[in-house]
Amino acid sequence: MSSILKGNKLSVSVFGQSHSECIGAVIDGLPAGAEIDRDRINAFMGRRAPGQNFFSTLRKETDRPEFLSGLVDGVTCGAPLAFKIDNANAKSADYESLKKTPRPSHADYTAYVKFEGHNDIAGGGQFSGRLTAPLCCAGAICLQLLEEKGITVKSHIYSIKDVRDDAFNADNLFDSEIKLNPFFPVLNRFNGDRMKTVIQTAMENSDSVGGVIECAVLGLPTGLGEPMFDGMENIIAKNIFAIPAVKGIEFGSGFEGTLKYGSENNDDFTVKDGKISTVTNNHGGILGGITSGMPLVFRVAVKPTPSIGTEQTSVNLDTKKEEALTVRGRHDPCIVPRAVPAVEAVAAITVLDLLL
Repeated sequence: MSSILKGNKLSVSVFGQSHSECIGAVIDGLPAGAEIDRDRINAFMGRRAPGQNFFSTLRKETDRPEFLSGLVDGVTCGAPLAFKIDNANAKSADYESLKKTPRPSHADYTAYVKFEGHNDIAGGGQFSGRLTAPLCCAGAICLQLLEEKGITVKSHIYSIKDVRDDAFNADNLFDSEIKLNPFFPVLNRFNGDRMKTVIQTAMENSDSVGGVIECAVLGLPTGLGEPMFDGMENIIAKNIFAIPAVKGIEFGSGFEGTLKYGSENNDDFTVKDGKISTVTNNHGGILGGITSGMPLVFRVAVKPTPSIGTEQTSVNLDTKKEEALTVRGRHDPCIVPRAVPAVEAVAAITVLDLLL
């Protein structure tokens, strides 16, 4: 059941491995009668697809989903919506040497123990970021349904290593003039150029870097979520951690809020256009696990890509002796840019489920 994102109404069951014949998902619980724009799905999928620029893997995949059920003339019919995405450019031979020498900070070792050596090592198998492609397709569908309800999801690269972008605020969140680059979304182009330089340097050194993604959901009604174990933070966090390489999440002012006095971090209430809101949004749109009507804002930490060309130390699983390891193959020097749509997708799936 670990490959099923199961909500109260929606469920997304993901299948496949990085180098299997195909990957895909089955979405159950979508309302019937929703018209799905396939061109918009393909455009969204293109943001995650490999081989788009110098800082992504050279693996080439079109990532065009083929729908198998659930649609009639482009409209949901109430049946489970199933689709597949072909794996057309896999090079499994690059991973042969890793069967007995697991990559540091990758799931190779834990998968070997968990599945008693039967795990698929090629491309990372079911632990690969490749499996975010079906998530993105499901999320692209949910985003379209959310927009019909006046709800939008925005995100940008908040940081790469120690270089930060501007943060979301009351001005830029609602500024329709801001056009984010779909493949490297930042609010400040100068900061974006500095980030690309950091990635370029890591790549030239056969190394990698991580970063943070900031995501906001706009237009949510007040009252979504429950206290205690079914709070908005709980559900979003659980689902976000399905994205490989995610190592942390914070909402609103997050950890930086711990550096403030309560008088600085609290959000005063006010009335604007006849509606109750808050002057600031340090609470990130969630109070007591329930949406407040303010933008829901959270940030996700993505670790550096564990597959790097720099020599590392591993252990031979047969001899139990240390061995030098240099990872071959095609890998991103930074996962963050391609993880942005995955974060948006998971947020969309989670929010739509709660609305339904």
